[in-house]
Amino acid sequence: MLPRRAVVAGLGVLLPGQALAGVASHVPAHVHAAAAARHATHPLHAPAIVGRAAAPKPLVMLDPGHGGKDPGAIGISGTYEKHVAEAAASELQRQLEASGRYRVAMTRADDRFIPLEGRVDIAHSHKASLFISMHADALTNRAVRGASVYTLSSKASDRQTAMLARTENSADRYGGPQVHADSPEVQEILASLVTEETRHGAAHMASSIVTAFRPRVGLLQHPSRHASFVVLKSADIPSVLVEMGFMSNHMDEAALRQAAHRMVVAGAMVQAIDRYFATDSMVTHATG
Repeated sequence: MLPRRAVVAGLGVLLPGQALAGVASHVPAHVHAAAAARHATHPLHAPAIVGRAAAPKPLVMLDPGHGGKDPGAIGISGTYEKHVAEAAASELQRQLEASGRYRVAMTRADDRFIPLEGRVDIAHSHKASLFISMHADALTNRAVRGASVYTLSSKASDRQTAMLARTENSADRYGGPQVHADSPEVQEILASLVTEETRHGAAHMASSIVTAFRPRVGLLQHPSRHASFVVLKSADIPSVLVEMGFMSNHMDEAALRQAAHRMVVAGAMVQAIDRYFATDSMVTHATG
């Protein structure tokens, strides 16, 4: 004959909870006491944590300048800046993703017009860790050539940079009267709202790009500059604008038309981005 405890255990499969409770109420007290003793001797434990989830990869937002009805600068041979910027950004995206160290997003991946503030909004919607706007503008002096990097400031570092900022900030004119960049007064206020940490991050990124470019990409005499660029106004995402060269110079234009040269530019920028995120003070941005 089966022991009473075995019968009760078997009934647990066949009887609803209420009926089983009635049966269990007839189990002698010494049986409950024995079960409690066994539970005390062998308490249940939560599953052991054997590892920790990897931190998310930092997201790099690439911003090919201009697009759509805004061609940007037009080179001596007729090359559009918007096409050069998109091609260079696509190559940089390819190399960054191939490294396996980053997530990458583009403000535009085709030939479309996006307002300047809309580009910043896209970076925020993706919770980007870093924002890089890519350009190849034009100057009145066609002899000037070489790459340069720009960060946000309410005051331009020099006259040439002030002219570039005015040109870039006027790009929204292609969007019609409802789309426009902020006035100089508002831009100055916005620049003052950028956190010190963000300024430090942008300056560090600009320095890293100049260092990576120096041995392989021609630079302006003073390649690290600043001005009130609307597209760099994010208060909490370190942002830089990279001029890969000038479409007004026939040598720069010819180089930027070549896929091999764009690969070199992208390779140098990957090295700069690696250096940026390897810096301890930048770790907080990697989980943005």
